[in-house]
Amino acid sequence: MIQVGIVGGTGYVAGELLRILMYHPNVGIRFVYSHSHAGKRVNSVHEDLFMLAGLTFTDEVILDVDVVFLSLGHGNSTKFLREHTFPAKTKIIDLSNDFRLKEKNSFGTRNFVYGLVEKEAKAIASAENIANPGCFATAIQLGLLPLASEKKLQGDVHVQGITGSTGAGRGLSETSHFSWRNNNVSVYKPFTHQHLDEIKETLLDFQPDFTNEINFVPVRGNFSRGIMITAYTETILSAKALIQLYRDFYADKTFTVVSDSVIHLKQVVNTNYCLLQVQKHGNKAFVVSVIDNLLKGAAGQAVENMNLMFGLAADEGLKLKPNYF
Repeated sequence: MIQVGIVGGTGYVAGELLRILMYHPNVGIRFVYSHSHAGKRVNSVHEDLFMLAGLTFTDEVILDVDVVFLSLGHGNSTKFLREHTFPAKTKIIDLSNDFRLKEKNSFGTRNFVYGLVEKEAKAIASAENIANPGCFATAIQLGLLPLASEKKLQGDVHVQGITGSTGAGRGLSETSHFSWRNNNVSVYKPFTHQHLDEIKETLLDFQPDFTNEINFVPVRGNFSRGIMITAYTETILSAKALIQLYRDFYADKTFTVVSDSVIHLKQVVNTNYCLLQVQKHGNKAFVVSVIDNLLKGAAGQAVENMNLMFGLAADEGLKLKPNYF
């Protein structure tokens, strides 16, 4: 059994990690760390996990585990690792943005591999530490990787993405209150979103001469979970060649599927899948990408990474049905 610790146990992502790992056939949960909730039952916060009656939060870290998931706010993973030294044999999967960029992908003797499975599966399989990709970054990269892989990104890329309220985390702010989100949408961080840097690094690995802009406009949606992005860019590929490029690129990928039909969020919510639709309009490639921001965009992808690191099938513990109705 893989002995697991979760640090930062009260957020939405940690709740999804627990929901997956409690039924994972190869995992035992050793501890769930939360300084503010130490001694309280985990299901007092994650009420959907009422069946975990015997599991409590702790403010003591068990260092002797096989893997620890850091489900902390951005900047806090680095601080936590300064204060807690895990043995070298303990693998770390970090879900913050602390180690995603190449110039920041190390901490002491630990080097972090960027955990985008569809690009880095081989490196992940031999990695000791993983920087889990961001949610918008995952949806956008999966929508653009096939073009970059064949150096077919020719001009500026225009992306719009809409995300559910769980993407803002559990802590309340003006724009995460129900009364503000209900029947409402708004743009935030246009052209400056924090995930753009990791997106650019990934695309440049495939297409080093890509110097054009990625114009990304994120939108807050009035729903709970999921991300839909639409992206378009100029292409010389025919419609047939464009679709075939995507089918070939993802032919052996477990969790990314190219659809023949119009796609929508309900097809992927509560799953670790990314669903893509590719079309040609005039001289433009048009791509739609949908994921669950808490699963393929966070906890699910983290477990997928763990599976590869320990030599398991990528979908172990992740055979989840969408919440369609």
